[in-house]
Amino acid sequence: MSRTKLKKFKKLKDMPHVIQPSHEELLKDNFSLKGKWKDTFNNNNPIILELGCGKGEYTIALSKMFPEYNYVAIDIKGSRLYSGAEIVNLENIQNVIFIRTQIEYLESLFTKDEIQEIWIPFPDPQIKYHRRKKRLTGLNFLQIYKQVLKKNGVIHLKTDSVFLYGYTLGLLEAGPYKIIKNSMDIYHINSSIDKRLKIKTHYEKMFLDKNKLITYLAFSFL
Repeated sequence: MSRTKLKKFKKLKDMPHVIQPSHEELLKDNFSLKGKWKDTFNNNNPIILELGCGKGEYTIALSKMFPEYNYVAIDIKGSRLYSGAEIVNLENIQNVIFIRTQIEYLESLFTKDEIQEIWIPFPDPQIKYHRRKKRLTGLNFLQIYKQVLKKNGVIHLKTDSVFLYGYTLGLLEAGPYKIIKNSMDIYHINSSIDKRLKIKTHYEKMFLDKNKLITYLAFSFL
């Protein structure tokens, strides 16, 4: 591991907007903030969750567009989280918290109905068959999301992967889900676009430079 990464990991421990729960807390389901996020943010504002947030570009942009919400961004990569947390600290953004952990532990982090919306921007599509259980829109993850989302809470998938878009759409059409928005090309098919979809991460800019289509699905549970 490089010295730069080691320095970032050390700094993460002291960053007020970063939480790194232990495996013991999560496995024993005794994470101290579970069900108490309103105390953490000091308000009752709804919580928007970003999964696989990387540097937190989407979360930070959303927090500025809609400051009336609270935002929790999750990723396991500490060096990526550091970049986003540093921006939040420097700009004194008060409604964003980063959690360094695996997404599989969502039910140990939040209680039922604690999340208003979930954003999944540009996740790894996990195309190989033996990696299918890692797809963030797979059935196993959808069941986890259902446990923490409020009734009629919305899940947003934004991806350059035609495979993941098609795979997810197939699951939604076959199951107890309501498709709210569906676009195979958000920038060229739609005459008007939700301003939240105009947020461009580092990876999205790379995909657009390669003339890749950007797809989008918004859906909820019935």
